Amino acid sequence: MNVFFRDFFSDPVLFMSFGILAVVIVLCLFYVGFFIKKIHDAEVPK
Repeated sequence: MNVFFRDFFSDPVLFMSFGILAVVIVLCLFYVGFFIKKIHDAEVPK
């Protein structure tokens, strides 16, 4: 496990790919929460 962390922080391609993947996942979670809140707060037309 120690070798993985050493390689992770020394290899910029591995570091950036996991970093970009983390950003994409956070954005997806944000938009899921955003749209659920918008749907929950929406007024029903009569």
